[in-house]
Order: sequence, then C-alpha cells, then structure tokens
Amino acid sequence: MEFHFNFREIVTAAMVLFAVIDILGSIPIIIGLRNKVGHIQSGKASIVAAVIMVAFLFVGEEILNLIGIDVNSFAVAGAFIIFFLAIEMILGISLYKDDEPESASIVPIAFPLIAGAGTLTSLLSLRAEYYVENIIIAIILNIIFVFIVLKSSAKLERILGKNGVNVIRKVFGVILMAIAVKLFAANINELFSH
Repeated sequence: MEFHFNFREIVTAAMVLFAVIDILGSIPIIIGLRNKVGHIQSGKASIVAAVIMVAFLFVGEEILNLIGIDVNSFAVAGAFIIFFLAIEMILGISLYKDDEPESASIVPIAFPLIAGAGTLTSLLSLRAEYYVENIIIAIILNIIFVFIVLKSSAKLERILGKNGVNVIRKVFGVILMAIAVKLFAANINELFSH
C-alpha cells in the first residue's frame, strides 16, 4: 500500500474540519452540559468522535446509499440539529433531555456536536478531493485539540466567568444558527434541483 502524505492537503483538510467542528464555539454548550450532567469524559467523547469520523470517511456514502439517503438529505437533517442547539443557546432554554445524564460524553458531545452532520458531510466532500491518509491526520489533529478544549472547559469557564460564558453562548448561538441556515439552504436547493 502506498501512502500519499501531502502537508498542504493535511493543513487544508485540518482547517476545514476545524471550522466545521468549531469546538471553540461549542465551549458554552460544553459548559452548559457539564453543569447539567456533572462530568464529561473528555477522552471518551474525543475517541468516539474520532471513530465516528474515520468510519464515516470510509463507509459514509455507502451507508447513506444503502438506506436510500443522499448526502444532501443528511446535511439538511444535520442543519435541523444545529438549529435547535442554536435556539437553546440563544434563548437559554433546554430542548435536549436525556434519561441517562452520564451519557452526555457521547450524545450530544461526540455526536452531533463534534462529529455532526456538517463534519461528516465535509469529510465526504474532502474525500472527493484529497487522499484518505491526509484526511485521517487532519481528523487526529482536530481531535487532539477537541480533547484539550473538553479537558480544560472548567478552567475556561472560571476565566470567562458566568457573564462571559453567557455572552459567548448567545453570540455563538447566532453563529451556529447562521451555519444551520447556510447548510439548510445549500442542501435544500440541491435536493429540489434533482
């Protein structure tokens, strides 16, 4: 097996994933979830997100085709999830309820917050342009950064303070909503143009 490592491809793919994952923008959500459930297993969330992303990189399109869902429909569904997360952030209400609070590390942090529809759709787009090994390195680099942010969320909350977290939460809520609208608009057009 021959590897095609390309520094430019790794950097570009890493930047795309960094923008889509937007873990810095998710800090208010993570802090809110940690306050709700008590403890977030940073390592577990990071590993699960990495596994989902790498698995989807290889079998994502096949799985979607198998169940008769195209990438655009998947992205529209992801846009709804992101939209509702944004509503939670902006209005300060709680839509996400889970019977097992200790599972916040997996849902919604690993999926859909880190390895969400936007991330998975981006992976399919990157796969069309770049070598898989470069995308995998980009995923690993992002997951390391995600782990560091998750691990230090309590420290970040102390630095920012309650008001700082609330302001960031509202600002990023609006940004998240804009991403959701953009994702929805781009993919809804694709759906109806076929």
